[in-house]
Amino acid sequence: MLTVPVRQLGEAERGAVERLLDLDPFGGAQVAERVTAHGLSWWRSDGRIYGYGSRRHLEALCWFGGHLTPVLASPAAVSAFAELILSEDRGCSSIVGRADAVLGLWEHLGRYWGPARDVRPHQPLLVASAPPAVAADPGVRLVRPDEIDLLYPAAVAMYTEEVGVSPLTDDGGRGYRRRVMELVRGRRAYARVAGGEVVFKAELAVVTRHTAQVQGVWVAPHWRGRGMAASAMAAVVRDALRRVAPTVSLYVNGHNERARHVYARCGFRPAGEFATVLF
Repeated sequence: MLTVPVRQLGEAERGAVERLLDLDPFGGAQVAERVTAHGLSWWRSDGRIYGYGSRRHLEALCWFGGHLTPVLASPAAVSAFAELILSEDRGCSSIVGRADAVLGLWEHLGRYWGPARDVRPHQPLLVASAPPAVAADPGVRLVRPDEIDLLYPAAVAMYTEEVGVSPLTDDGGRGYRRRVMELVRGRRAYARVAGGEVVFKAELAVVTRHTAQVQGVWVAPHWRGRGMAASAMAAVVRDALRRVAPTVSLYVNGHNERARHVYARCGFRPAGEFATVLF
């Protein structure tokens, strides 16, 4: 039996949820964006949010939708969330968030939900709050709505390379294409085009009042090694800081030394560690 209350939260507790999310503006950014967009009414959202703690003192959160994301979850909160979640079918495609909580959840859930397709236990979380010293590539710009067909093949290539499966598998790519269109129309997708093709791309996949989280960074294979990545990322960071949010954040696989070097050159500093479990 649970000794500390774990319950699904509703709109009446939105203020407490937002205060808790403000305590971890980078680790909880993905959840914060969803709460801002849809509130806590389950019928308006694409997931549910659970709280750990008494009604007077909310201590931790866990988002359960397309992704499972714990926020500020202590080991006791992780155990309580896992006990509740085990009563439901998996449904989510990944567990992602602060490494200690994600790996703790996976320790509880793995024997029931496993095997995972991939576990990425060391993903440095990085944050930049000032324009990079690196000169920005003037060729990197926002993608226009009439350029969806130009961007989409690069987005599919990035997703397949990074995640390990094609986004075209489940529904022929219709859902993924809608997501790419949303990012473009929201002025959150960047690219450099050369010779009629996208040779660099990145998106502001998550935006809150605290941060713009960059995902989907990709350089075309035949353009790699030319030294373009730092100046291209510098362009993204400068525009995002000027136009979107007071910080830019991202998380990167720990073994990707080349990318980590690029981000360091662009002024990103460590802000903890993420982990991801992929199904």
